Amino acid sequence: MSDTVLFDYWRSSASYRVRIALNMLAIPYRSVAIDLLAGEHRQAEHLARNPQGLVPALEIDGQMLTQSLAIIEYLSETRPGSGLLPLDPVARQRVRALSYAIAMDIHPICNLGVVVHVMQQSQDPDAARSAWMRKFIGDGLGAFERMLDTRETGEFCHGDQPTMADLCLVPQIYNARRWNVDLSTCPRAAAIAMTCERLPAFAKAHPDQCRTNISNF
Repeated sequence: MSDTVLFDYWRSSASYRVRIALNMLAIPYRSVAIDLLAGEHRQAEHLARNPQGLVPALEIDGQMLTQSLAIIEYLSETRPGSGLLPLDPVARQRVRALSYAIAMDIHPICNLGVVVHVMQQSQDPDAARSAWMRKFIGDGLGAFERMLDTRETGEFCHGDQPTMADLCLVPQIYNARRWNVDLSTCPRAAAIAMTCERLPAFAKAHPDQCRTNISNF
């Protein structure tokens, strides 16, 4: 049994990112599902892993790590040659900027806690949720598309191999499709995501491959 344990939720974008990274680096791991809709992330056992009560949490190298991008950067720094972050400082800054545009600008306002609050304020919760998701995912991906409009973009978000930016993009495109976001305004981002999704590390991390008998959001 692997000493590396990922505490995650199948549809969590942040967990999806880390699953891709672990697969890319061929790090064997065991997955432990944390059912967000059942409130397992607020129980004492999980709060001991992550005081924020979020997923993912990754137990690796004798440490318990939290925050998906911090985890991915740790993996990049401790597994040389991963390619998740470029060696050149300017290129590395660009990959971080692309990653943060999704993980820090789109994701926080579309996560479970925020969306549940939005639904509670509406007389038509499902319609409010769908409209909210389409608005903020659509706007965010539109800005991301403009960030890709540089010569540094290649087959992937930066150059011709996947980086941390692609690990952030693919789960967000998954969410966009789920909420019927119009992707015609971001053809480059959508095309990059499709290229990534054909790679085994990405395909194996897809939520449909990781779903267990837990709640659906």
